[in-house]
Amino acid sequence: MKTIDNIPTNKLSRASKLVSTGVKVGGNYAKYYGKRVFDSSLSRDALNEDNAEDIYDSLKSLKGSALKVAQMLSMEKNIMPKAYVEKFSLSQFSVPPLSAPLVRKTFKKYLDKYPEEIYDTFTTESINAASIGQVHQATLDGKKLAVKIQYPGVASSISSDLALVKPIATRMFNLRGKDKEKYFKEVEEKLLEETDYLLEVKQSMHITKLCGHIEHLRFPNYYPKLSSERIITMDWMQGEHISEFTAHNTDQEVSDQIGQTLWDFYMYQMHVLKQVHADPHPGNFLVDKNHNLIAIDFGCIKRVPEEFYTPYFELAKPESINNPAVFKEKMFELEILRNDDSPEELKFFSDIFYEMLSLLTSPFHAETFDFKDEAFFNKIGDLSEKYSKDTELRKMNGNRGSKHFLYINRTFFGLYNLMHDLGAHIQVNNFEKYIKD
Repeated sequence: MKTIDNIPTNKLSRASKLVSTGVKVGGNYAKYYGKRVFDSSLSRDALNEDNAEDIYDSLKSLKGSALKVAQMLSMEKNIMPKAYVEKFSLSQFSVPPLSAPLVRKTFKKYLDKYPEEIYDTFTTESINAASIGQVHQATLDGKKLAVKIQYPGVASSISSDLALVKPIATRMFNLRGKDKEKYFKEVEEKLLEETDYLLEVKQSMHITKLCGHIEHLRFPNYYPKLSSERIITMDWMQGEHISEFTAHNTDQEVSDQIGQTLWDFYMYQMHVLKQVHADPHPGNFLVDKNHNLIAIDFGCIKRVPEEFYTPYFELAKPESINNPAVFKEKMFELEILRNDDSPEELKFFSDIFYEMLSLLTSPFHAETFDFKDEAFFNKIGDLSEKYSKDTELRKMNGNRGSKHFLYINRTFFGLYNLMHDLGAHIQVNNFEKYIKD
């Protein structure tokens, strides 16, 4: 694979790259509508493929928070056109890596030594390359290690990248007023946390210690003395990415076991630890030969404050969501309804969120749930399409909901998609057996 010798790090160069991509996308539209003149039956599939290709090529050269956006969008299988999902999913663990000289330069800067001075062996070519870092294989004292190296300039470019994206997001989601900044601030803070590799090592060791007793769940060991703010050294974990495993697995019992482990892991984090691995994409989970689930990459941990947790999961109960008084009270607590809403707005958003939450919380409504159920995911897709075409919704102020929804919803959508890929049938409250007295 072709390597990258440099990454645009200043605001002007990164903005120029995005502008040039916009020109390409504009050309794709012109080409598409030109062909439509002669063939009215022409679908948008070719247009989506061309746009996805050009946008992804731009983002993968920028890396950092720009590529992280693609990674997050690739999880939205029920919202994004198929071409975008397929292309952007490459950002999860397959993008052009840094060249060997740039890797050596990073080591010298952050550990004051070159890799060959630290490890017994070190592969100059990366094994995996993703949005904000790439992974190399190394050995030391007979142990096989994974060494994650952050791309240069990622942390310093986050604020400027978001400033470029902000006007687009504001129009896309119809955000109005000063309070819209709380959403951008939440994203910026989490992305900055993800670039702090010392924090990631600390979080990884913390979660590993607290969740290590969950059956069929494994974690790598982390080595703080061989890590820095831009480099992480951990055990090399042998296994397949979960998406690779699901592509060939036909054993339903195995799917159920892995799915139950994944579900228990997330429910234990959410309900017991009140903090959660908020980046559940296939690149962060492996399946080993014994069908254990291996969890890696704890850079994005979302703390769940009690004032959000309580009303959020109260609405996961049918008796609460179907009680108009309780439903309205929790909607205000979650900042979905506002004191300055008109009667029309109160009814409009109450109706929308009742429909959405009734569907999205349905996995919690019984003792078991079958994530192989296509009807459930088709309903999510239909609902997404319905609201994307709702002209009334576009007129409304999109500033709805607590800032905590951003990463909690991302967590659940990612989890649901992984569970669906596995086709797992699980016991919803099985995680409770891991709660210590």
